[in-house]
Amino acid sequence: MTKLPKIAVLTGAGVSKASGIPTYRDGADSLWNNYHPQELATPEAFARDPRLVWEFYDWRRRNMARAKPNAAHITLAEMEAALPNFTLVTQNIDGLHREAGNRNILYLHGDIWLVRCTECDYRDEDRRVPLPELPPRCPRCGAMLRPDIVWFGEALDARTLNLAEQAFRRADIALVVGTSAVVYPAAYLPHYTREHFGQIIEFNMDRTDLSVYAHEVILGPAEMTLPNWWQRFKDEYGIS
Repeated sequence: MTKLPKIAVLTGAGVSKASGIPTYRDGADSLWNNYHPQELATPEAFARDPRLVWEFYDWRRRNMARAKPNAAHITLAEMEAALPNFTLVTQNIDGLHREAGNRNILYLHGDIWLVRCTECDYRDEDRRVPLPELPPRCPRCGAMLRPDIVWFGEALDARTLNLAEQAFRRADIALVVGTSAVVYPAAYLPHYTREHFGQIIEFNMDRTDLSVYAHEVILGPAEMTLPNWWQRFKDEYGIS
């Protein structure tokens, strides 16, 4: 069998849209009580009105709890199982990659099912829906908990970003799935692959700023285009 290429994948909100989770760019579909997410997903909003921010995230958690992985998620889990050199990097916080079966995931923006204390080092998973108390309190010190996600205006976790950069530098193929790839530093990840003479393959509904750098641009819903590409890849490399 031909040596399998090393693959790194960057996913964004578009990969979860078919699961019923709207993207931030979906206009009215992504509004909550007439607030845009960008108004609430900030440290300033949390400092000003933590209960309001937690009501927004409790609503998001309830929506995400109902969502199920779609064919794009399932395909990425199959890829991880079949490929010895595969890295999944996601900008999504919904947990659907993990539910689909992926285990080695780099979460650039965190995980909505994790909470962390605003005072001590407590951090844990909390999948209760709805949460019984808003804002929830730390069981260790009693201070407020916050979602363990990266808000607008906050820096990405340095270790996670470094691991993602290493994966894309090593990759022979960078798959960019369901993200416009315009928000840096995440948007630069596929360029590391290109700079090391690898290929970029983009899966999106429309062309993006990344498209001019991609070796192949595959337009259409990720839940259709990604499984089709994976089947062709398996046929080419003899993966059963």
